[in-house]
Amino acid sequence: MKLLAKNRRATFDYEITKRIVAGISLNGDEVKSIKSGAASLKGAFIALHEGEAYLTNAHVTPYQHAAHKDMLEPTRNRKLLLHRDQLDRLIAEKQSGLSVVPTALLQDRRLIKLEIGIGRGKKRYDKRETIKRRDTSREVARQLKR
Repeated sequence: MKLLAKNRRATFDYEITKRIVAGISLNGDEVKSIKSGAASLKGAFIALHEGEAYLTNAHVTPYQHAAHKDMLEPTRNRKLLLHRDQLDRLIAEKQSGLSVVPTALLQDRRLIKLEIGIGRGKKRYDKRETIKRRDTSREVARQLKR
């Protein structure tokens, strides 16, 4: 699967324990726009309403060559295509206090998929530890390179 867009804050702010790949309902112009790299998951989240899951606040820039690009809303809610048992598990995880966040947009052959991460939010000291670990591994890599 090819990575089209990534939510870098999701892995920094949340300790992801499970990942689910879901389909996403898009218009034809949105598919072309996402494949060209004009999508962002920054600030996006998964909303659960009436037994359905929606990707909310994900920005997809209208396709440049679309006929009605001024009529398209870039941050509209997009329905996630999940099996009923997957949806029930997501609802149960959300009710148990875990967070459900979008982590990446992927291309599987010709289809666009959304990777969903399920995890617990990190505390401030956990984030500091993550930064420290990343910096030390970067320093070790620099020393090994020399």
